[in-house]
Amino acid sequence: MFSDEELLRYSRQILLKQVDVEGQLRLKNSKVLIVGLGGLGSPVALYLAAAGVGELYLADFDVLDLSNLQRQIVHDTAAVDTLKVQSAQERLQALNPHIRVHTLSEKLDSDNLPGILKSVNLVMDCTDNFTIRGQLNVACVMAGKVLVSGAAIRTEGQVSVYDPKNEQSPCYHCVFGDGGEEGLTCSEAGVLGPLVGLIGSLQALEALKILAGFGETLVGRLLLVDALSTRFRELKLRRDPKCSVCSVRYA
Repeated sequence: MFSDEELLRYSRQILLKQVDVEGQLRLKNSKVLIVGLGGLGSPVALYLAAAGVGELYLADFDVLDLSNLQRQIVHDTAAVDTLKVQSAQERLQALNPHIRVHTLSEKLDSDNLPGILKSVNLVMDCTDNFTIRGQLNVACVMAGKVLVSGAAIRTEGQVSVYDPKNEQSPCYHCVFGDGGEEGLTCSEAGVLGPLVGLIGSLQALEALKILAGFGETLVGRLLLVDALSTRFRELKLRRDPKCSVCSVRYA
């Protein structure tokens, strides 16, 4: 089940009655797809690896740029000009050699996503591109995979969980439709490093709760973060019965 080294490594987590050995075993047997190894994907990947999630699939086709290092903490200066997935893989395997880390350096789209999702239990949306967010949402709805989605730009961030197996849960398209200003990227609008760290950490927390089976998740709720005032606000979300993406699932 667990080696002595693993039991020591995860001991502080196993001590939690909500996790215990059974929950830790669920984490070990879980497979998670992390889409985007930037400001959000960095803390997500680090915390899921540290927590003992058994297999991580890292998807990103970008090469690391010096300007990324202000917030993308899974990488370091020596990795500049290398693929982000390679840099992240090396860091995560060094952090926790007991997990498996797979890399996907090709662009994800509606053609290859369905096949990739067959291999995972959960999907982490850590991108800054509205098009891929939409494609991820469609693929997750069709495959019945939970999507943990985070976003941050300038000084504001948000996070929510979309569960297509829950008839009360909206999908990403129910909430955001076909897009808007959120399509801007950090390179165009700027972003605070600790803000993406906070949002990514919240995403990782939601993932651990879902995978280990404890606590209350953000399904049906959108958590908004205002970094300027350090205030949190919550919006209730409802599924759109006429949504062009998820309504067919419950027809």
